[in-house]
Amino acid sequence: MCGIVAYIGEQDATPIVVDGLRRLEYRGYDSAGIAILENNQIQIRRVAGRIANLENLVKQHPVHGSVGIGHTRWATHGAPNEQNAHPHVGMSGKIVIVHNGIVENYLTLREELIAEGVEFKSETDTETIAHLIEGFYSDSEDLYSAVHSALQMIKGAHGLVVMSTEEPDRLIAARLGNAGGVSLGIGDGEMFIASDIPAIVPYTRKMVFLESGQIAEIKKDGFTIRDLDGKLVKTEIQTIQWDSVSAEKGKYRHFMQKEIHEQVRTLSDTLSGRIDYDKYSVSLSGLNLTPAKAKEIRKIFITACGTAAYAGMVGKYLIEHIARIPVEVMVASEFRYSNPIVEPGTVVLAISQSGETADTLAAMEEARNKGATLWAIVNAIGSQAMRVADGCISMQVGPEIGVASTKAFTAPVLDLYMVAVYLADLRGSLSHDQRTALVKDLLTVPSLVSKALAQENAIKEISAKYLGMKSALYLGRGVNMPIAYEGALKLKEISYIHAEGYPAGEMKHGPIALVDKDLPVIVIATQDPWYDKMISQIEQAKARGASVLAVATEGDELIPTIAEEVFWVPETPWLLSPAINIIPLQLFAYHIAAMLGMDVDQPRNLAKSVTVE
Repeated sequence: MCGIVAYIGEQDATPIVVDGLRRLEYRGYDSAGIAILENNQIQIRRVAGRIANLENLVKQHPVHGSVGIGHTRWATHGAPNEQNAHPHVGMSGKIVIVHNGIVENYLTLREELIAEGVEFKSETDTETIAHLIEGFYSDSEDLYSAVHSALQMIKGAHGLVVMSTEEPDRLIAARLGNAGGVSLGIGDGEMFIASDIPAIVPYTRKMVFLESGQIAEIKKDGFTIRDLDGKLVKTEIQTIQWDSVSAEKGKYRHFMQKEIHEQVRTLSDTLSGRIDYDKYSVSLSGLNLTPAKAKEIRKIFITACGTAAYAGMVGKYLIEHIARIPVEVMVASEFRYSNPIVEPGTVVLAISQSGETADTLAAMEEARNKGATLWAIVNAIGSQAMRVADGCISMQVGPEIGVASTKAFTAPVLDLYMVAVYLADLRGSLSHDQRTALVKDLLTVPSLVSKALAQENAIKEISAKYLGMKSALYLGRGVNMPIAYEGALKLKEISYIHAEGYPAGEMKHGPIALVDKDLPVIVIATQDPWYDKMISQIEQAKARGASVLAVATEGDELIPTIAEEVFWVPETPWLLSPAINIIPLQLFAYHIAAMLGMDVDQPRNLAKSVTVE
């Protein structure tokens, strides 16, 4: 979850590292720090809280040097304070480290190190690695070898960067398992390291991504990568298409608001290159499918976490309805512990914005071990999920900075719709007319999203009436049931108001006990096959005194007579309605949180990329 940035070259490392940390603050913002090699001494600046605090500290106590590392933390071991902030230094002051991941055996290692006379200055597991490296370094006098030896001692998944006063011309970076990415940025006489692309894309777009079990030795004029057996690894330099402007807020108050509005463009980009506008067909070449392979598919598991899992729930409806292939959705954190039944013809489709989510990668590894075909829908180019999958679809939404995901929800919904049409077409279960109708419907989505976004001012006015609510119940049915879950998640993530998503038909089987005048009930009641059922749910809630807010189709004359508030959306083909119906719920959550003065982009306790179990 944490963010790592490092630099080696001829420029002053401090502003580069601090700027990179600011761009990675969405990954963790409990504390932050930098270590700069100045006059062959390690100078550290660390603070509790946000990057702004670190920037102020650096202004008050400047430090300069051409080699440096930095870290922004999402706390796991130890309170989020200056003492536990990274970077961490060995006792001699010669070794300094920044680290993502969890040392699963750190208690045992800590006890052994204390017995050897090591004095710990923090509560973190990371400091254990610093002392281990220092111990091996005093024996080998080679930083690479010392890091390699320390990696043999620690359990768990890790990403780390190490710097030493004894070898000021190099940095060592390593990755073990799925504790987030380690990206090397290649400049002209300078090198950059980061745990995520936005940190270094303003400086270079040429990048190499470390795989699990690889160690990189980085100098200002190049790098070498070896595996844990010491073998040199051939690398592929990738050119990233994102630009730094796309990671700036522009005219919007928050990144989340910007990203909600970007969905018109991102959904257009999602369709670009995948739709044949003459034949009205879908082509997903990244899945490496043939008609024969498509016909061999007997079952699909969709696995993901949080928002991505709710997109997967929508995908289940779409694939089963259109392609008639059985689909099971399982949250990734449970997948590998459930001993899933993977038989010949099973596909496991993982969805992850970052492509580095530890639980999702673990699920993919379990699926691989059981012999499944692996597909992935990811946003981050070059991420681990993309690299290990047999087939991949890129979301094509660009950087998503706001921790609460928005455009990386709607994009995979459309991706899954295209998967459904593509599979059905390859398997010969769609007629030409059916496929044409489905694709024509798909092409209307960006304009429909634009129309839904045009209701923002009205949604903001409604939001202002509900700032005092303590809880909310979201209800949906069928393909829009996951939208109830996702709408509730958005509200609780950024406003800290308790909200619960529920299948509407289950309300009377328990949650109705909570319904009274103080519980707003938000229902998705657009024109779909479950419309009449949703009208019944509204009546049941109103009979208990609830205030009902309804997402409804423009022109509906009944809904305004029975709901206190209406979020209007344009008429939409029902299979694609989730991509439209979520828009007002995103805006509702956003404006409530913004009016309450919450930190919308960086809500407490959350991080963008969850790289620990």
